[in-house]
Amino acid sequence: MSQPDETTGRVVRNTGAHYVAETPAGEINCKVKGNFRIRGLRTTNPVAVGDIVSVAPPGPDGTAYITAIEPRRNYIIRRSINLSKQAHIIAANIDRAVLVATLAHPSVSTNFIDRFLATAEAYRVPALLCINKTDLLADEPDGLELLHAVEHLYRTVGYEVVSVSARTGQGMENLRKALAGKTSLLCGNSGVGKSTIVNDLIPGIEQRTAEISAVHDQGMHTTTFSELFHLPGDPTGCIIDTPGIRGFGTVDFERADVGHYFPEIFELSHDCRFNNCTHVHEPGCAVLAAIDEGRVARSRYASYLSILEDADEGKYRKPF
Repeated sequence: MSQPDETTGRVVRNTGAHYVAETPAGEINCKVKGNFRIRGLRTTNPVAVGDIVSVAPPGPDGTAYITAIEPRRNYIIRRSINLSKQAHIIAANIDRAVLVATLAHPSVSTNFIDRFLATAEAYRVPALLCINKTDLLADEPDGLELLHAVEHLYRTVGYEVVSVSARTGQGMENLRKALAGKTSLLCGNSGVGKSTIVNDLIPGIEQRTAEISAVHDQGMHTTTFSELFHLPGDPTGCIIDTPGIRGFGTVDFERADVGHYFPEIFELSHDCRFNNCTHVHEPGCAVLAAIDEGRVARSRYASYLSILEDADEGKYRKPF
């Protein structure tokens, strides 16, 4: 792909207008041309952290430019909050997508969790749910019961769940083992303690942290751009830290495929009377029967219906 005078590297930082590519010769600051786009995919960011790119040497103005991107083996994408008809690629070429969530201060909705997990399923990225701030749950009424219920729900569905307190260090060793040797994306709402987790995983990095807003019980953005960090003592392990996000809009989900991204619904769908069952109103639906019998969580089904609504309205479809 690269021309003789170009070098190949991995994008490790994205500040919006500029990128940093990690190459055998060191890090290179570079830009992309204004008309740089990937065919068939309209996004707000044509280049993402984790992309393998070709970089041309600096020209007369001293600026190095990204000239090409190698085909991505996967990526995680969400609807852009600025342009509803476009999407934003969070990271590319990752081994695991880690969603950091909290059950108190702030309380992350199961709808947000399920939308992230469904997107990971859609783009074939193994996902892990990391529940942070477990130390705070002991002071909440029924806090520990809630923790155990959420752990049980997602483990039963088939996801790996690691519960930690980044503040006290409890459970962090289990998270380190889960991340070892992999390129892992860390994503989550603002205020869930993602930066504190990164500071624990990589001592000395000193990612900024902020207090939770007492008014809205929400976090304030402290990470302002995506960046890849290497895990100490792990030659192949690294994490991609991302800014906190408020919502997770799904992108280009076809109505008939939404059930495929909920493992428990997809497994039951084979027993439905109709092959094209939407699991909403059809007779002989195995999914609806399982919900009535308590074998499928109503929270998960509500998330499934909300994504179906996205697909029905075409809110996040490609604009061409």
